[in-house]
This record gives sequence, structure tokens and C-alpha cells, in this order.
Amino acid sequence: MTEGFRVKEYDGPVKRYCQTMDLKDNPELIKEYRKRHSEENAWKEILNGIREVGILEMEIYILGTRLVMIVETPLDFDWDSAMARLATLPRQQEWEEYMAIFQDCNPNATSNEKWQMMERMFHLYDY
Repeated sequence: MTEGFRVKEYDGPVKRYCQTMDLKDNPELIKEYRKRHSEENAWKEILNGIREVGILEMEIYILGTRLVMIVETPLDFDWDSAMARLATLPRQQEWEEYMAIFQDCNPNATSNEKWQMMERMFHLYDY
């Protein structure tokens, strides 16, 4: 895909977090994982919960078994407290269990434990 993706516009600057996780190397499982994340199949309670804790945008990209998630938030967003709150919201634990069969990690791990925070090591520096 070389067309790119339009980025949302906000009234001010935002923070961006990037995380990664691997899926099990099984084409049928990956196909089902994609299906469960489609607009038609994503659980509304999960989408609402993500927004409720203050996340402005969340995108997941895939290459083979590797996932990269990009999360945009307001500048005053506190990741740890938001993830702790998200874990208590309706159907969140059920969603984690529903998705665990696809993920190449401990099935009892929380979402915050499964998704590993990535370190930004480069950007177009200002001169």
C-alpha cells in the first residue's frame, strides 16, 4: 500500500505511543484476527472504552506476524493510569481472553503486558 493514510487533525499537539506484539505464525489465525478487528466485528464497548480513557486515535499495522500499534493522546495523558482504568471497563477482560488465542505471548497477560512499548530512535530532526 503506497497511498498512505490520512492522519487526524487535532486542535493542538498530541503524544504518540508505538507498541509491538507478535501473533502466532498461523495464516488462518491471522485471518481471523484481522476479521475480529474489522469495523463490522470490533466490539463497540471496547472502542468506547479506548476513547473513554482519553485515547484520541489507535491504529494497528501488520506485517506477517508482527503488529505495530500507534496510539495518539492529549499531552496530559498518563499511560499507566489510563491502562489500569481501561482494564476495569465493560467487556475489556472478555476481549483480552477472546484475542489471546492469536497472540504469541502469555495468554494470562494484560493488554499492557502483551503490547511492548517501542522506543523512538529517529525522527526528521529540525535543523
